[in-house]
Amino acid sequence: MLSSDGVFRGVVSVRVFLLWYMPDMKLGVLSDMPGIRKRACLKLFKRQELQRSKLLLCYKDMVGIVNDMINVSRSMKCFFKGSSSSPLLQFSYNSADQSDFGDAGDGGGIPVFTFYSINSHEKFAEELVHMFRSELCLKRLLVLEFMSIGYDTSEIKQLHWSTQLYDDEFKDLIDCNLYCEVIRGPVSPSFKDEKSDITSLRFDNQPTPEILQVYLTTWLAETNVDTLKVNEIFTVVGEEMHVSIV
Repeated sequence: MLSSDGVFRGVVSVRVFLLWYMPDMKLGVLSDMPGIRKRACLKLFKRQELQRSKLLLCYKDMVGIVNDMINVSRSMKCFFKGSSSSPLLQFSYNSADQSDFGDAGDGGGIPVFTFYSINSHEKFAEELVHMFRSELCLKRLLVLEFMSIGYDTSEIKQLHWSTQLYDDEFKDLIDCNLYCEVIRGPVSPSFKDEKSDITSLRFDNQPTPEILQVYLTTWLAETNVDTLKVNEIFTVVGEEMHVSIV
């Protein structure tokens, strides 16, 4: 999920935010240098803008990875295509193209490699996709929080959950089944309090250093990804295919 790179961008953004206390910092002997405080603030501002852009690119890559995972998980079956009376056999990955053979696309349930059928491999893939889709929702929330640091909080540029973070983001989220037509916005993360309404949130508060540390820890922890389960699936599938999945 590119979490390590994303955390790096987040850490830099947080550090830059903390350094925005520059106007009130005691600079000691450096105070005698003309314009030192102004130049430092300008440099920090430019660095913050750069890291915000890179963090957004990391998020976009995450969306692309989840989309690829979903496409792969849906392309395991292969269906007979065309008429049963045709002397030529044709195949398709799309179930809508299947012929009158009544083909289930799973090869009759026989093992693909050694023990597990297509349906078993699909279930493994579905488990992985579910975890990473859930994690992507949470990552989007954290990205909005990080982007709001030092952001223009005017009503015109106000960040909301329904704000599109990059061009065609919502199209990508629709492909990932992470866009809700009811709320006209991305699917929200799962909260302990089911009554929480993320659509009403405004990302305009400048968080404290302690809260920012919680955000970074949450990003790194990947709370929706069961690492033990992921490793278990990779081990089983790796042994089945006689390959090493890292």
